[in-house]
This record gives sequence, structure tokens and C-alpha cells, in this order.
Amino acid sequence: MRDNLQNTRVLISGASIGGPALAHCLARRGCNVTVVEKAPALREGGQAVDFKGETHHTVLTRMGILDDVRRLQTGGTDQHFVDADGRTLGVMPGEFTGGDLEIRRGDLARLLYERTAATCEYVFGDSITSLTEAPGGVHVTFERSAPRTFDLVVGADGIHSNVRRLAFGPESECVDFLGHYYALVELDTDFGPHGQMYNEPGRMVAVGGPKAPAFFVFASERLDYDRYDVEQQKAILERAYAGMGWRTPQVLDAVRGSKDVYLDSISRVNIDRYVAGRVALLGDAAYGSTLGGFGSGLALVGAYVLAEELAAAGGDHRVAFAEYERQMRRYSKVTRSGNNAGTFLAPGSPAGIRMRNWTFKFGFLLGLMMKVTDKFATNIALKDY
Repeated sequence: MRDNLQNTRVLISGASIGGPALAHCLARRGCNVTVVEKAPALREGGQAVDFKGETHHTVLTRMGILDDVRRLQTGGTDQHFVDADGRTLGVMPGEFTGGDLEIRRGDLARLLYERTAATCEYVFGDSITSLTEAPGGVHVTFERSAPRTFDLVVGADGIHSNVRRLAFGPESECVDFLGHYYALVELDTDFGPHGQMYNEPGRMVAVGGPKAPAFFVFASERLDYDRYDVEQQKAILERAYAGMGWRTPQVLDAVRGSKDVYLDSISRVNIDRYVAGRVALLGDAAYGSTLGGFGSGLALVGAYVLAEELAAAGGDHRVAFAEYERQMRRYSKVTRSGNNAGTFLAPGSPAGIRMRNWTFKFGFLLGLMMKVTDKFATNIALKDY
């Protein structure tokens, strides 16, 4: 492994998937990597994430983690569409939702963290407060840590990216709200041997599926709430799902006792650049599309391409960043399309719900959708770095 980035100082914001993946790739090239994460510790749990096609497999192989991902894979989970009496109306097959390899987000995060903890510095419970670019680097201040200077800064801190806000502009100018919210909830209650999804117009609740023990999607105006206040998020779900049929009251009762609730908007990042000087964006911070499919695959491919372009350019960030943006702009274009997972998962009318369910009754329609997702996942020609 070449080390032509020896001693290059890189700060990465975000320790979920993209951040540790980039840390892994850069550390192997000789970089001095620091990862800062707002959460007090590595975040376990979360929904299943998936990989599909030759591109994803190639990157996992070149990163040296394919065997570990296979060891930790969950296997796809069929999702049964049900009516209010629990009768199956259709089945969304596991290969559609789970790709070729499905793994819990927390397991993947732990794997990447363990691969980098000995070679990279992790700072938990802290966040960047300012970025000031100078000729020799980026001067960074933090909420808790002392100021430091880095050669490069990468924002891998999600669709609500703090780095993007500081270096590119406010979230209101970079992210489009798509009219829906979703929630993932860890539960102690077991609701059955297979995944079930129930819809009423503009609302969906699922249990036992691939995303989380309980998964909600609902249409809504933009909400004002604290994304770190679990009780406030529970109250939002209570209001949104009041009066809903099927087993929804029992699911909500189980949610009340959960300590792990994550509620967020379904949104899409819409920016005209992924780099600004010595600062770059990676993963959802740059090309996020909530529940759009293969977000973790995009993040890992982006991390690999960014690291390898920096190595190929001998550390010249201007050359590397330009090529990274060129490649990822084309690859991630599906995230800037008109697709909205909210309207698919929570159609706004009974007719829309029936049409969505019928899609999975007819093999040719499902086959067409699978081919489209295959194309999205492999729509990049990886260089032989």
C-alpha cells in the first residue's frame, strides 16, 4: 500500500458510516486522521443498510472488509403488506429491500470503527464550531476541544451536516424537504415471525421488517422539534398515528417504553458542489436522499474514490477534489432525481396504496424495478488505482 499521503492531517466530522470508511481508506495511505463525532459514543443499532452489484462488492473487497460484512449480514427480510385484519395483500421480497448484502447499520459502524480505532484519533462528544481556511490548512475550533489546524476537512456528518452549514451555507439552501417524516424505533416487543406493513392514506407503520423493529412513515407539514429529544419525538408519533387501525395502538404502546427513537424528515440534499477549498462533503452530507436506497453504498464508494484520488494526486487536494466531484456527481445523480420514498411507502390515497401493492404482485414490474436499482448501484466506472 502506497503511503504518499504520509502525515497529511485530515479532520473528518461524523462517525457513522462514511466517516470511519474514509478514515480507514486514508489511514492506509499514511494520513493522520482525526474523527470528531457529536454523539458521546459510537451509535449502535439503527436500520439495516445494504449493498448491491459489482461496484459495491469491488469497493468492499478493496477496503478489505467484504468477508466481515458477509459474516455480519442479516439476510433480506420479506415485508408483507396487510389490511386492517392482518390479511396479506402482497409481499415486498427481501431481495428488493436488502440488496445482495444486508447488514445492520450499527454492526457496520462498529466494524469500521474497530478497523480504525488503533490508527485514527476519535473524539466523541464534540463538534466543530468554525472553519477558517488559510494558505497552509484549515483552522478549526470546537465546542470542547482546543483549536487545531488540519490540511483537509471532510464533512461526513449526515443530511443535517454541520460542516456543510459552516462551509457551504445554511441547511435551508442545501436541503429540500419532501413532505414526509419517518421514524425508526427499537422495541422489546416481538410482533411476529415476519415483517408486516400496514397503510392508511398518508401513513405507514411496519413491524419486524428490514429497517427496524418499528418503522413509521407519514405525510406532514414541516415540523419544529428537537431531534435529540426522544420524548418529544414519541409525542409526534402519538399525534400522527392517533386513530389508526390494525395493531397500531399496540405498536405505539411499545414505543412509549423505548429509549431508542429516531425521527427525521424525508429530505434530499440539493447542492451544486461537493467541495469548497480544502473542505469536502461525503455521503449524505453531499448526496443524501432519505430512504432513497443504497445510501451506505454511496458513502463507501465516495470514501474510497476520495481517498484514492488524493493518493493519485500526491496529496494535491485541488486536483483530487475536482476528480472526486466529477465522479460522484454522476454516480449520485439518482439522489437528485424526483424519487420520494415517502410517496412510495405512505401513498396519499387508497388507490395509491393499491397500486403500490400491485407492483409486487406482477413479476415483470418487480423485475423492472430491480433492474433500475441495479443500474443505480453500478453506475460508476471505478478506476484501477
